[in-house]
Amino acid sequence: MASGIKDKVAILGMGCSRFGERWESGAEELMVEAFDEALADAGIDVTQIDAAWLSTHYQEISVGKGGLPLSIALRLPNIAVSRVENFCASGSDAFRGAVYAVASGACDIALAVGVEKLKDTGYGGLPGSLGGTLNPQWAANGSAPGNFAQLASAYRAKHKVSREDLKRAIAHISVKSHANGAKNTKAHLQKPVTEEQVLNAPLIADPLGLFDCCGVSDGAAAAIVTTPEIARQLGKHDIVTVKALQLSLSNGSESGHNSWDGSYFHTTRIAAAKAYKEAGITKPREQVSMFECHDCFSITELVTMEDLQLSAEGGAIRDVMVGFYDADGQIPCQIDGGLKCFGHPIGASGIRMLYEMYLQLTGRAGPRQLPKPSIGMTHNLGGSPVSNVAAVCIVGALAN
Repeated sequence: MASGIKDKVAILGMGCSRFGERWESGAEELMVEAFDEALADAGIDVTQIDAAWLSTHYQEISVGKGGLPLSIALRLPNIAVSRVENFCASGSDAFRGAVYAVASGACDIALAVGVEKLKDTGYGGLPGSLGGTLNPQWAANGSAPGNFAQLASAYRAKHKVSREDLKRAIAHISVKSHANGAKNTKAHLQKPVTEEQVLNAPLIADPLGLFDCCGVSDGAAAAIVTTPEIARQLGKHDIVTVKALQLSLSNGSESGHNSWDGSYFHTTRIAAAKAYKEAGITKPREQVSMFECHDCFSITELVTMEDLQLSAEGGAIRDVMVGFYDADGQIPCQIDGGLKCFGHPIGASGIRMLYEMYLQLTGRAGPRQLPKPSIGMTHNLGGSPVSNVAAVCIVGALAN
């Protein structure tokens, strides 16, 4: 009977490039930037890595096909490298590959790297799957802001929330994230904003304004994982282990019939429930110290707070407005600024979220450091509200 991977895998080292408009760097340079930090943090030589996973969504734009770009850029020792693509949750899926390889005993040390070069497309939003001036630049079912604005409408209808109350709640979410991102030198956007600025910003797709949408960025992140025993042998203390890692994908039911009301993410609820069970968490609102969620839009963050069982259904607005998720609140959310301040280089985002949890748990988050966090969680979402993949990863300190 499967028992999960709780505490079978330790994070040996992590790295993250500076996110932003990285015109001076290609995807290869960004991967090297993140990997060099991870390798130095792990305290190992590149020859000790047994296998690697690379996540990138737009292969034509970022790195090309297969795993060769990672192997060549990092001069990996002729090991297996697999390219992973799972929409915007690609980074979490690459991390999953590395973690499962170690947990299974197939590898002693494994690597996961995520990268994306979206600014090179020249577009303000996400390009179509076939980039270029002669191909459609948007999915046939409409823009991303338009799709997620419908999530806001469904949430309002279900919970009988006024447009003004919802606007103020999601504005607070954006203000909170920008305040956190202002303390992060690796974030793309490092300037605080006011609620007035957010509420008066140009409307993109009602009720989402400019500051309710994450930006387009370039960036990379890397994670090196091993067993707790090997981590100790390498002299690591205060070891951070993976408590759970679960993915859930839509099967068509959201659009196949009307049992889903469009106000939440079905896959997130499934992945979260499985992750909590695997990690042994029975009261997430009390046991989770901090989390990063996929705030591609501020409404996504609000809904996800409920899908992760941190707020009661219909209760996220109140929790947001009383500061429950602020940096000094009970469960800080997006303490590094989130997608809102980093942007969303698709292949990198899932691993970048874990990077912040890792820094916090090891006491190295600098001006963002929280007092004694014990459990960190990440939520990475790919696709649209009607068809998506959700990933939930829980990490924490290894008990002595």
